[in-house]
Amino acid sequence: MRNVSFAFRNGLFLLMTFMCTMMDGASHVDAFSFLPARGSNYIPSLSCGVVGGGTGSSNALLSMKANSPPPYPVRVTVMGGGNFGLALATVVAKKGVPTTLLVRSEDVAAQINENHCHPRYMTDISLPHTVRATSDIESAFADATYIIHAVPVQYTREFLQTVKDYIPANVPVLSASKGIETSSLGFMADILKECLGEDRSYAFLSGPSFAREICEGVATAVVIASDDLMLADDLADLMASEDFAVFTSRDVIGVEVGGAVKNVIAIAAGMCEGLGLGTNAMSGLVTRGCGEMRRLGIYLGARPSTISGLSDQTDDMMPTKCLGVGDTFGTCFGPLSRNRRFGYRLGKGETPEEIRASMTEVAEGVDTSIALVKMIKKRCKGYRLDLKYPILFGVADIIEGKMKPLEGLKGLMNFPTRMENYDERY
Repeated sequence: MRNVSFAFRNGLFLLMTFMCTMMDGASHVDAFSFLPARGSNYIPSLSCGVVGGGTGSSNALLSMKANSPPPYPVRVTVMGGGNFGLALATVVAKKGVPTTLLVRSEDVAAQINENHCHPRYMTDISLPHTVRATSDIESAFADATYIIHAVPVQYTREFLQTVKDYIPANVPVLSASKGIETSSLGFMADILKECLGEDRSYAFLSGPSFAREICEGVATAVVIASDDLMLADDLADLMASEDFAVFTSRDVIGVEVGGAVKNVIAIAAGMCEGLGLGTNAMSGLVTRGCGEMRRLGIYLGARPSTISGLSDQTDDMMPTKCLGVGDTFGTCFGPLSRNRRFGYRLGKGETPEEIRASMTEVAEGVDTSIALVKMIKKRCKGYRLDLKYPILFGVADIIEGKMKPLEGLKGLMNFPTRMENYDERY
């Protein structure tokens, strides 16, 4: 009966959506109406089309609609011209949506507009012609209907102070930045609300997603979390394509904790490799790091399923969406990971200062590692926090020069024997 009911609901929404498209003045119909619903138990309105799971003609419609732009006027502004800003601008622009890239330098903007590639980042990647770059803040936001924030966390507050007066009221912001601010010990959700106010909606993107692979059209899956699930679904529809799958979640804190902590674990994994400790040691360290991530996330109010791999709870007719630890695996083992490379060089004997001086991109896990320990000490109560988060505390100590990488990792191997998840409640 459940399958029959689901099929009936599918067919009903398909019929109603088709009727909407046949009506005069149907410009309000969502061009992504045939994409599967991504939120837990999300049922679209009459103008938003079909709940996923159908076969036959609905699958054909899915294929046709996946790369189509919405029929209503949508313009996206991407704040930040680094690798990930370029990647997300590419994702949106490939859907035919006019996309403005806000960069700091007018010279860089001119080169992007003329040559359709960035002069410093991923110089061999061609950007869609629907990407327009500018350094003029006022014109960048003038007609934006969505804003994507891709500025590194530690520079976010200063940047937002310079642009906040130009951002239109009520325009939602999607943050792709991951980490914890060292000055306030806040996540991106805290920073955005403090700088841009609480009257607009915010969403947060995470998942295993290297910028270069996104630009090259390699299959990628991410999750967008928001307290406003309608916004999350609209953003998913805006960005999703055949090679860029987007799922949604309500668990903002879970996505933020995962996005911040995985960068710190990646530094530890890189040190393991740099020291030549082998795959066994690295795999064990990453596994235990995921345990610390889960412990912290639960303490701060995250859903365990988000940290351990599920983007959100789903009903039994929707596919399970495994994205939580996927970001950690990609960052710890992927060759394109900046944080892993930073850790690798630490393991080879370079100092944090030497590595930073030679990098053109930001390894968010470096500053986040120090901020994370300060936040844990401030917000987490209990006995011997260093025993509950030995990897997170150890990476911070190494970054601050309190111990050498080999000393820290040997300390983890000699950690007191105890039940693996001694603090879990069953």
